[in-house]
Amino acid sequence: MSDTIYHIPALLNETLEGLAVKSAGTYVDMTFGGGGHSRAIMERLSEGGRLLSFDQDTDAFDNAMQQQYWQDAAESGRWQFVHGNFRYLKNFLRYYNAIPVDGILADLGVSFHHFDTSERGFSFRLSGPLDMRMNRQATLSAADVVNTYSEERLADIIYLYGECRNARQIAKAVVKSRSHATIERTEQLCDLLTPLCGRDKEKKDLARVFQALRIEVNDEMSALKEMLTASLDVLCSGGRIAVLTYHSLEDRMVKNFFKTGNLEGRLEKDFYGNPVTPFLQVNSKVITASAEEVENNPRSRSAKLRIAEKKG
Repeated sequence: MSDTIYHIPALLNETLEGLAVKSAGTYVDMTFGGGGHSRAIMERLSEGGRLLSFDQDTDAFDNAMQQQYWQDAAESGRWQFVHGNFRYLKNFLRYYNAIPVDGILADLGVSFHHFDTSERGFSFRLSGPLDMRMNRQATLSAADVVNTYSEERLADIIYLYGECRNARQIAKAVVKSRSHATIERTEQLCDLLTPLCGRDKEKKDLARVFQALRIEVNDEMSALKEMLTASLDVLCSGGRIAVLTYHSLEDRMVKNFFKTGNLEGRLEKDFYGNPVTPFLQVNSKVITASAEEVENNPRSRSAKLRIAEKKG
């Protein structure tokens, strides 16, 4: 299994340019996936450079270790794979004696591997168990959410994380259906949801519900909050952080944090009315994929890249 098959990184050139990689610097890739972003960083590092790549899914590490490139990188001591959730960024970097770092990259998109592997249960297009766990050692699955959450709680996460206007209708239908039989597979959920979807946007509506369940199962929003907060503590002065988001909740959080230094977007000002923020925004306008990239990699269509630099 090659890294190209596992995942094609979005906005690769724009991300690397934004990070302004220093050859002898220390960098962190928060989402290793198929290793595309990590490899691009490694190729810009000299013998004095160092990269730590996080991924909570053992599939990512197993895939990497089938490739001679990553075997050699690990043996050189210049590359470290960190099997863990990026919410623990600061703890892991302290453990590996890697603070401060010159740059952080986080691609928050789900890899091709997850969407295209039926037994992982991430895609409404494939028949499989309702799983959706990024970390296969985690206890909560999508089936657990669908079958045990109250109607009100289900409606809340579908509305908040899936931005579905008919969230309450969906939750009611799920609760009614599970009272007759446990909902254990993706096709069961799709059969249940399809009559509630708009005729012209069935796939989009199904994707939104699956997105909401995935975010809940993996506690993605809380993990992102913790990672962003920790980034301020581990970045050196002048260090940069680049984040690729794929839905509005993530993008809003990153935008607020880069603009104000806090997750709420509360802009503080000094005595003279000047904004007080720990970051300089490298790109004043969000970066999106070109038409050419979208044609070659349709999944890059929803990618949004924001880059910030920690002030000295």
